[in-house]
Amino acid sequence: MFRLFYRFRQFWWAIAVRIREEDRALVARILPLEAQALFWRMAPADQRHSLAVLRTLLAWGETHPALLRAALLHDVGKTAAPLRPWERGLIVLGNAMGQRIWRFGCSRWPVLRHWMERVRRYQAHPEIGAAWAMEAGCDPLTVALIRRHQDALGPPGPEEDLETRLLRRLQQADRMN
Repeated sequence: MFRLFYRFRQFWWAIAVRIREEDRALVARILPLEAQALFWRMAPADQRHSLAVLRTLLAWGETHPALLRAALLHDVGKTAAPLRPWERGLIVLGNAMGQRIWRFGCSRWPVLRHWMERVRRYQAHPEIGAAWAMEAGCDPLTVALIRRHQDALGPPGPEEDLETRLLRRLQQADRMN
């Protein structure tokens, strides 16, 4: 039941999102100018999500500049294949039902094959976003965090390197928002 409520809330935020002036000031403070252009290219719902991830990290006392920049840009690659909220809902539903359903539908209906190409680009958003962030002049650590933000991490080790520690925090904040 909680999962259903979470998805409904996520859908509602996607259609009712508002970016405030204080949000704009925060983006300007965290991101260099070229990277700001990437942020403003995102759909408003993705902007709101990224701002929520950033605010969670700030509330936890995180201050590393690469982590804060990655929080704002981790989903920027989604603009390579923009999907409407109902399409994202279909992806979640399809993933819950399993890959065989998708393959069956794509083999039957050509229109689904075209849509699945968009979905594949959407799912490649970490790599796409990392490449764009690098082109926008972001530092290598920010780029690595964006590229790896969906990587599966095992349990924390006794001496994690900085990148892994920051990635773990980014993923925790991303899951919460």
